[in-house]
Amino acid sequence: MQEIDFSQAKKDGKGFQFPGEFEITAMGNAGADLPAHVPRLLEGQGLHVLHETVRYKQSASGNYVSVTVSFRAQTREEYDAAHTVLRADPDIRYTL
Repeated sequence: MQEIDFSQAKKDGKGFQFPGEFEITAMGNAGADLPAHVPRLLEGQGLHVLHETVRYKQSASGNYVSVTVSFRAQTREEYDAAHTVLRADPDIRYTL
């Protein structure tokens, strides 16, 4: 995967600003209780999860679920760690 260069966006005052609140969506197996599992994974990384923001939607066939949750990250590294820990889970197919 190619790294994205955010240096110009930072100069223009665009892009991610840290610390901040961010939203992440994980898609995966419906039987894995992802609405509870995703926040636990993020908290395991030391992130502050905003539990009141957790929402989910099942696929039409019921085989998959997408879970969206907001969290606080102090640095870009913490933000990246959120995606890394979720993508490493065998029940999660991908994140946005």
